[in-house]
Amino acid sequence: MNWMNIAIGFFLTVHILVCIFMVTIILMQRSKQEGLGAAFGSGITDSMFGAGTSQVLVKATVFLAALFFILTIILARLYSTRNNTENSLSRKLLATPAATAPAIPGADATATDSASKTTVPATASTEKSDTAAPAVPAKK
Repeated sequence: MNWMNIAIGFFLTVHILVCIFMVTIILMQRSKQEGLGAAFGSGITDSMFGAGTSQVLVKATVFLAALFFILTIILARLYSTRNNTENSLSRKLLATPAATAPAIPGADATATDSASKTTVPATASTEKSDTAAPAVPAKK
């Protein structure tokens, strides 16, 4: 279970970095109307990286978008597996009977029997009848 949390943390970190790079590359691309691409110097990417920069940015966008979807599917699978594992563990814990109190070494079996006879049953205190008499411990 610990390895799953580490894998989720790793893939989530990579996913966030891919998102940041993808937003940056999309904003660097030159649009036909020079919208947000003009904010980066209206062609500064062509002068910095060469004339074929627009093709490189498009290919990088496609690669990052594919990586984004792959990481999303991987994270969805890891989260669902982790939740199913946690749910199955909690179901197993709920299905097991409660542990009884450990026996005291040297305790007499008749002492526990007599103690159980003097206790008030839970059904007597939860009856809905107002006329029910209170339970009286049995005498020896």
